Amino acid sequence: MGSSQPITPKYVVKAAFEVDGVVEKSDVIGAIFGQTEGLFGPDLDLHALQKTGRIGRIEIQMESKQDETRGSILIPSSLDKPITALTAAAVESVDRIGPCSARVTLTTIEDVRVTKRESIITRAQGILQKWVIESTPTIEQLTTKVSEAIKASEIVSYGPEKLSAGPDVASSKSIIIVEGRADVGVLLRSGLNNVIACEGTKVPETLKKLTKTKEVTAFLDGDRGGDLILKGLLQVAKVDYVARAPNGVEVETLTPKQVLQALNEKTPVKKTRSRRPKRAPARKKQRLITTPQPIIAAASKLKGTLEAVLLDEKYEAITQMPVSDLCSKLQETEGVHTIVFDGVITQRLVDISGDKGVKRILGDRISGVVKRPVDIQLLTVSDITKEGTA
Repeated sequence: MGSSQPITPKYVVKAAFEVDGVVEKSDVIGAIFGQTEGLFGPDLDLHALQKTGRIGRIEIQMESKQDETRGSILIPSSLDKPITALTAAAVESVDRIGPCSARVTLTTIEDVRVTKRESIITRAQGILQKWVIESTPTIEQLTTKVSEAIKASEIVSYGPEKLSAGPDVASSKSIIIVEGRADVGVLLRSGLNNVIACEGTKVPETLKKLTKTKEVTAFLDGDRGGDLILKGLLQVAKVDYVARAPNGVEVETLTPKQVLQALNEKTPVKKTRSRRPKRAPARKKQRLITTPQPIIAAASKLKGTLEAVLLDEKYEAITQMPVSDLCSKLQETEGVHTIVFDGVITQRLVDISGDKGVKRILGDRISGVVKRPVDIQLLTVSDITKEGTA
């Protein structure tokens, strides 16, 4: 039925057809593509739209009785409304299928997002109903919930960049720097009001000035993003202590108890720096693994971007996305042979890759992977070298 890239449709065109005779699905598909070809130029040709992922796989349902064939046509579309409507009208113009006369009638154009939104609302209503029926909170529990809500609402905007912060940042002699707004909320719920977010890898001018007059603790995620932000902070700001979430874990997922434990184990910056050279000799002893040049090139291009690329068995790029979207995008994509990304290889990624038939994963480092499938090669950037140079 024609090859197409996987898409996330916004609309689904639904049409019904009647044929004066017996035909096959291939006849229906051939009629749709053949009789609409060239009507509106090459840019709106169905073949071209499928190749670029703007029209999805066309689905046909049909049955033949008494020398007549009836059925339905479903066409997923990620185009805008006018072009989707134009495509629907073009399909409706088909008047012959195979050797027989035919009639195609548009049934509806369904907005997938409306359907999804209604499904979410229905589910939310069910959740709320169950919650109200089953939960019988005490006065003490209600008081706790109200207190947590008050703490969350204490997030303020600080400086010209409107950085997310706690209410005590300006008055406190010490501050805690975290990555984003969600991290600020977690620390506020842990009773720490002298917290401020840098909100990106580029250190804001407000934060640079603020660190000059206060004791500073950088409290960052235990991943590649945390490493990059710490590196940037150390270059342009005064940092006295460093605290990190566990490897592969984000600060925003920690409980108040875990937050306080991580901050109690913070390390002076001088000791953090002094340990770095001691790790280098171990890397030099590693035996490099020969790796195809396209993978080397992809890894080099992605370094420092916090992005990922999915490659097919010919090492050609299927799609590229932020590392935060990697697991969800991988589950939607077929034909992935190799994953190259600027991030941490985790057990969740390995499990999903095993289900999707992925053969190789190349990341910045590996953390928390207990089960290693024998048919997936896990590599880090420090493990690899070009084919023929090992």
